[in-house]
Amino acid sequence: TASTQPVSHPPVACSASAACLLQCKAGNGAGEEFTSINPKIITLIFKIPIIHLQDPDIYSPINYEADLDTDDELELQFLQATLDDKASSLLRTFIDNASSSGSSSYNSKKVDHFVSMGFEEKLVIRAIKENGEDNDEAILNSLLTYPVLEDSLGEDIGSSSKPKSPTHINEDFLDDFSDCDSSCGEAEGKERDADYKNKTISIMVDMGYNLEDVLISVERCGYDASIEELADFICAAEMAKVADATEFPDRSRKLEKPQMDRKRKSVQVIQRPKKKPVPERMMEERNFKQMIGFGLPGYPPVRTSRILPDEALGPPFFFYENVACTPKGVWEQISRFLYDIEPEFVDSIHFSAAARKRGYIHNLPITNRQPLLPIPPKTIHEAIPEAKKWWPSWDKRTKLNCLLTCIGSAQLTERIRKRVESGEPSETDKKFVIEQCKKWNLVWVGKNRVAVLEPEDMEMLLGFPRFYTRGVCRTDRYKTLGNSFQIDTVAYQLSVLKPMYPSGMNVLSLFSGIGGAEIALYRLGIPLKNVVSVEISNVSREILRQWWSETEQEGRLIHVDDVQTIDNEMMDQWIEELNGFDLVIGGSPCNNLAGGNRRTRDGLQGEHSSLFYHYYRILEYVRMSMKRRAAFL
Repeated sequence: TASTQPVSHPPVACSASAACLLQCKAGNGAGEEFTSINPKIITLIFKIPIIHLQDPDIYSPINYEADLDTDDELELQFLQATLDDKASSLLRTFIDNASSSGSSSYNSKKVDHFVSMGFEEKLVIRAIKENGEDNDEAILNSLLTYPVLEDSLGEDIGSSSKPKSPTHINEDFLDDFSDCDSSCGEAEGKERDADYKNKTISIMVDMGYNLEDVLISVERCGYDASIEELADFICAAEMAKVADATEFPDRSRKLEKPQMDRKRKSVQVIQRPKKKPVPERMMEERNFKQMIGFGLPGYPPVRTSRILPDEALGPPFFFYENVACTPKGVWEQISRFLYDIEPEFVDSIHFSAAARKRGYIHNLPITNRQPLLPIPPKTIHEAIPEAKKWWPSWDKRTKLNCLLTCIGSAQLTERIRKRVESGEPSETDKKFVIEQCKKWNLVWVGKNRVAVLEPEDMEMLLGFPRFYTRGVCRTDRYKTLGNSFQIDTVAYQLSVLKPMYPSGMNVLSLFSGIGGAEIALYRLGIPLKNVVSVEISNVSREILRQWWSETEQEGRLIHVDDVQTIDNEMMDQWIEELNGFDLVIGGSPCNNLAGGNRRTRDGLQGEHSSLFYHYYRILEYVRMSMKRRAAFL
């Protein structure tokens, strides 16, 4: 029986911390000594999580039982490309020595400890003298830095004897992000300690990062920024080039190899062998790559039937949504909780002019689906016809990438204008402009002039009524829309409910946002008798409340702030008062699942994405309670 206690769920396949793995590697008897050396320094220096060496299956973005060339796999390829022989060998040496050594003391044993790790005794003594005996992190950092400085400071860095100032190398790049897009602070001053600066730059270059990227990251984050912060900035900037690019059916994208420094000798990538698909699953894998779900409007269905377990049959029906490209094992985990139902992966690019890759698990029928009418525009020029007049012939885009919660900056659009205003731009300028337009979904609004999408444009592309979010600040409009359903996609799957509920439905809407589920049902012509909307954002609740009032809905709208506060007593009361629920719908936060999250992509164990278990808890209790209730009627 369900209860209000936290749900006990199977282990989630997600990324563990490097520190935990190092402690496990150290084994009994060595753990005490090993924890005295902060393992974080290893992650900082090599930037690649230690789990990458131990278990390549962990934290590798995957699809549902298919090897797919998705945005998240491009991210994985980029991360893997930064792992070289020297880093791998040195890291393994450190782990092996740490696990085999016993408890150590300071003074002479301190020297022996680092010598046993493969460092020269004179360098160890030098590092201890410079940093003190009690600072193991600083000693280890210095020992790893000495060889780099000897190699790099003796020769020219790049092509000159003096590094170019970061302010003279592609300085326009620094303005690409709006204020809310960057977590790095501004440089605190122009003059910094030369020794520290050269150390940091040399370490980053020796790790394989491009010199120009390193200098840019230093300029953006400050000379006193840690190696971890600099590496995060470089990774985020690199991934921004590919993370939101859309895979169109008529063409495929290939990832350009990251530029490596000239003196980098070789790159070894630890790869998991690809599984050969069995013949009967080839069709499913091909359909997932195209993200067409069980079929699209106007095309023959991919699948006409499926068998659901008895405990999953509706009513009540349920519908769950989240991002398609997640860390390995997440969708398998979600499926296990939701009655082992196979996810349906759909890209909204087949329904609108913008991409939105999502996975859905539901117990709805999959035949006799009907699209929303009128059919929405499918190309940029159909969606934004005024842009066609100004669209240059060399910009071949016909679709937009995934609509995000943030936008490009005014400085970026101004730089683009300067690049194209002097006549026919060069091939280099064209490439730059196209990359930025794809990254930030920029459209042409005048001669040599691009602009970000307006909130009204996003409302139309997502299937919401025009001015649906008007009344809140511009930033909140972008944020709430970027986190919402694509109405046409969701409504296509929900359309099978219309003939079942001609007089209306009772809906339990979890993680409601701005009411994507409610709008989809309303546009399908399904009356909303009673809706319990659970949403923690005041802004989102107000937007839905405003629409409910303006459209003069006859049903009852009940708002609940936090899904975590819902207990069995509350659900029993709703079921009694409303005579049960016909549909439980929602999509838990994707903060710890999305590929754009560089710091806390922890899968379903993340702080926000773990709220999925509340969706399961509430769904299970509602279904069981309604079955018990039906047995007494």
